[in-house]
Amino acid sequence: MPDARTDVPRAGGERELLRAYLDFHRQTLAMKCAGLSDGDLRRRAAPPSTLSLLGLVRHMAEVERAWFRRVIDGQDVPWLWSREGDHAAAFDVEGAAPADAFAAWEAEIAHARRIEAAAPSLDVVGVDRRSGDEYSLRRVMVHVVQEYARHNGHADLLRERIDGATGV
Repeated sequence: MPDARTDVPRAGGERELLRAYLDFHRQTLAMKCAGLSDGDLRRRAAPPSTLSLLGLVRHMAEVERAWFRRVIDGQDVPWLWSREGDHAAAFDVEGAAPADAFAAWEAEIAHARRIEAAAPSLDVVGVDRRSGDEYSLRRVMVHVVQEYARHNGHADLLRERIDGATGV
């Protein structure tokens, strides 16, 4: 299967590279989930862990929503999977519909792209209302790349456990 993910440039501006790495990692998670059944997407890493590919998709939807919409854009949007703002709730996939999770994740990526594109620079600052801390768009983009990179490592192990598929 040919790799259709974003080709991250070997040189370029900071914003161009951050965008490319974000898209590369978003596409990597999608690739790790591609072609799997509902049951496979729900399969847990190892008891007692609740980690699953479906949980990772739900978690990354929440990550995109929190950092781009809440912090950078200042939107007062509710949590997707928890009324109390419990990050771990995304990993509880009991009764969760994969189609809903993927639709929410894709919608949050679209919002994130619009918010990032509208910002005049990476120095734009937003506030995390829960902590009161300020974050630049640059810091948010680096953090979200880091979140994807870490969780894509988990996704690689989960996918290998399901059907032996490995790779970047």
